[in-house]
Order: sequence, then structure tokens, then C-alpha cells
Amino acid sequence: MRLKVGAATSTGRVRPINEDAFLTQADRGLFVVCDGMGGAAFGEVASQLAVATIGATLNPPSHSVLWRPSGSNGHTQFLERTMHLDDAIRKANLAIIDRARDKQHRGMGTTVVGAWVHEGLVSVGHVGDSRAYLSNASGFDSLTSDHSLVEAQVQAGLLKREQSLQSEHQNILLRALGRDANVEIDLVEVTVSVGDRLLLCTDGLTRMVADDQLAAALDRFRGEPQAACDYLIEAANNNGGPDNITVIVVEFQQGS
Repeated sequence: MRLKVGAATSTGRVRPINEDAFLTQADRGLFVVCDGMGGAAFGEVASQLAVATIGATLNPPSHSVLWRPSGSNGHTQFLERTMHLDDAIRKANLAIIDRARDKQHRGMGTTVVGAWVHEGLVSVGHVGDSRAYLSNASGFDSLTSDHSLVEAQVQAGLLKREQSLQSEHQNILLRALGRDANVEIDLVEVTVSVGDRLLLCTDGLTRMVADDQLAAALDRFRGEPQAACDYLIEAANNNGGPDNITVIVVEFQQGS
């Protein structure tokens, strides 16, 4: 399959700087989105460091695509390639922790969602509340679950989904890179076919544009992933743009 990719980022209408960072390497099938945290503590440094570390760690890509049993991180029955993505995210986490030893950068951190595509299979690694979605013939589904206080409250039955969208605690993350040397990373593997589309984004998009609108935009701009990204950035800004916004759309097309 051939990968056609679009990507866009915006500071939004409120924030003074853009603390998001992203990586698109279609020739390697590698895509990463990070949302830095820390403000004066240089969240943009954390997000850029994470993106750079993941990209460098996975270059060149592994030649082995083998199953292996669980390792020290507790994951079971994932492809070796998926575990390389896991390892790269762990290295990014340690790099941020090491940089944050400087007083200037103390307290910085970042979310991460990364996707690595190989021969019709997508490995996804995720920490925080940046998200990955897959749009295909079966519908539009989230591949990630936010590591946030409000999501935990929803899962525990303490909040309804509609209430969570208005919660004052939306910014509270339970997991992020830069906090814990033994960070827990969620991993997912999904198969894709020609015509499927993968969406990676920060919460600056998902808080402003509902899932049904995201799905509709991907359908409207089928075959034009850059146009889809530009449209979604504009939609988030038109709805207030209170946060930085980053989006990547990968469309799987016929060819090589």
C-alpha cells in the first residue's frame, strides 16, 4: 500500500506559543504527535525532544517482525516492531526526565501518540490524552483511551460522557512522559486496508471538534488528507481554539 499523508499544526487563538510537536515520515511509515506541558517550564522542549528521540531511535527500522513473550514492561504477544516503538517511547521519557534535571526545565512533560506502519499493520503507542483514530468500512473508532482524570471518572461511572466534556478537570493527566521513569505505555496493533484512514491528534482538536465531525471530515476529504487536516484545524479554531492543535491524517491507498 501507498501512504498519502497530511499534517498541520496551529497555536490556536489563545495560547502564546505552540507546545505541540509532530513527526511524519511516510517512507518509513512513522508518525508521532506530542502535546507538551509545562508552559514556562518549556513544554515545547519536552514535545520536541520526544519526537526527536523516537525518530532517532527507530532509524533505521528493525528488520525483524517476530512475536515474542512478555518482557519487563509487562506487554504480551506484540510484534517485535511494536515493542521497538514501545522502547523508543521509553527512551523519549528518560530523555525528558534527564533534561528536566536542569532547574530551567523542571516540571516539563508531554503526551505522545505514535504510529508505525508496516505491511498492512499499524503499531500504536500512547501516553496521555493525544489520540489515534481509525476510519474504515466498519466505522470510525478510537484506538486509544485518554489517561486523564475525567476519563477515569467516566470509566468508574462517576461522570457521564457528556458531563466530562464540561469538566474543569479535563487538563489533569494521570500519565505523561517526563513524570515516571517506569511510565506505562498503552500499545495497540491494528490491520489496515486500502481506503482506510488513520488520524493522530492532540486534545486541542478533540475538545473542540466532536468525533462524529472528525469522521465526517475524513469522509468529505477522502483522498485529500492535507485538506482534511487544514479543515479540522480551521474547525477547532472556529470553535474557540483555546489550545494548540495538531493533526496528522494517513490514508492507505493502492500502490507501493
